[in-house]
Amino acid sequence: MGIEIRQDQFTAEDYDRFNEKIRDNLHALQQLLEQPGFGVGADSLGAELEFYLVAQDGQPVPCNEAILKAAANPQLTPELNRFNLEYNLRPHSFAGAPFAAFEQELQQAIRDTNTCAARYGAELLPIGILPTAQLSQFGSHMMTDQPRYRAMDNALRRLRGAPFEVHIDGTPPLDLTWDDVTLEGANTSFQLHWRLNPEQFADSFNAVQLVTPIALALAANSPLLFGHELWQETRIALFKQSIDCRDENHAQRKYPPRVYFGNGWLRQGALELFASTVALFPPIMPVLHAEDPLQALAQGKRPQLHELKLHQGSTWPWNRAIYDHHDGGHVRMEMRALPAGPSLQDMSASGAFLLGSALALRDSMADRTSLLPFKFAEHNFYRAAQHGLDAVLLWPSSSQIKVVEYEVLELARRLVPMAEDALQMAGMEHGEAKRLMDNIRDRLQARTNGAQWQLNMLHRLQASGLDAASARQQMLQRYRQNFYSQQPVSQWSEAL
Repeated sequence: MGIEIRQDQFTAEDYDRFNEKIRDNLHALQQLLEQPGFGVGADSLGAELEFYLVAQDGQPVPCNEAILKAAANPQLTPELNRFNLEYNLRPHSFAGAPFAAFEQELQQAIRDTNTCAARYGAELLPIGILPTAQLSQFGSHMMTDQPRYRAMDNALRRLRGAPFEVHIDGTPPLDLTWDDVTLEGANTSFQLHWRLNPEQFADSFNAVQLVTPIALALAANSPLLFGHELWQETRIALFKQSIDCRDENHAQRKYPPRVYFGNGWLRQGALELFASTVALFPPIMPVLHAEDPLQALAQGKRPQLHELKLHQGSTWPWNRAIYDHHDGGHVRMEMRALPAGPSLQDMSASGAFLLGSALALRDSMADRTSLLPFKFAEHNFYRAAQHGLDAVLLWPSSSQIKVVEYEVLELARRLVPMAEDALQMAGMEHGEAKRLMDNIRDRLQARTNGAQWQLNMLHRLQASGLDAASARQQMLQRYRQNFYSQQPVSQWSEAL
């Protein structure tokens, strides 16, 4: 969430004061967004990558706080579970070669952090869900010892009033109950931040929502959990269910879960997203800041909107708006659906495909949203997560005024050249755009992604006579070797 939390217990008065303060935050944000020129500037990109800390035998190593202390790198931050870390990349201008810069920075950060991690028998690995992780490695004993995680766990369990339930279709299906939020920490992702001008926010956000399912299908890298073969991108179902705090008697089922795809197409701008988050979800960490946002605004300052940012950080739509008071103040879009891995180049290409496709479709979104009901876009998101490259999505027809079914591979092939052109028109270097879209073309040609490679390799190893646990361990070892080879997944061998 990027905001330090120093307490994990709150009073009823804390919640009342927080609710009053957050309304002031919203009024201040509305005034900011109405100011001519607010947030206007060149588009830029930021990113965050989450890692597992993994031993040579494929098991997670709970040593994140020791590594953080040894590395002393402010761009490294802890995650919910003790075997995860997050690296926050420096933002770059959209123009030029921002993804190449991300990859270069990550290569150095991984080398430096691995030097520290080696002391604890660990190594960084980006993978959506670690296929060798075991259920016994989750629970309160594995939660990172920080107040913000205890506060989140306390609040969500209190709202739920019963154990969390996880039910995911697969071979075999996964059905379990759990008493805390640590199952959420099985998920690791590659998150993008897109700063753009406020007047372009609504069409850009809708375009990102529309194409996220296609990008997700191409990027899927989380097919295995606790020995079960589940969704191609199991993170999507697991994150939603593992912290679904709506009470068990269904009194709150008219509200969305705190992890959700969206409530409808955006009609006006970013303020709608902030306001709906405040309206729909009770605060869970009512930490108050001394700033009076309306007074700061009246004094010509850019308010921090601490309470609003904290509240936004405790709801998890897959695409969301972010307010930042730095650099004159701006709003940006955070895209959270893409998994970590399988290679740095693959993550860059998936992100570039998502952004380029959104740019290509942005000017036509008024027509597209009138043709495609939002519930169909949400349907596409979950089908892409479940079926990956085999997904069939609902999409406006290219020849008729109707919605028809298309294979996700067909939609991706159609969008790749459009995305490449749009990225270059937005200022990305020709070589950068071509390199990344060629990665997608190769993935489509090979009909593979991280999830498909994991499953194919696992099945080959099992067919060779290995038991299921040994096959997962051997598959992960090959995954690690391939990741550190810096080759894209389309080039990864499936030979034994």
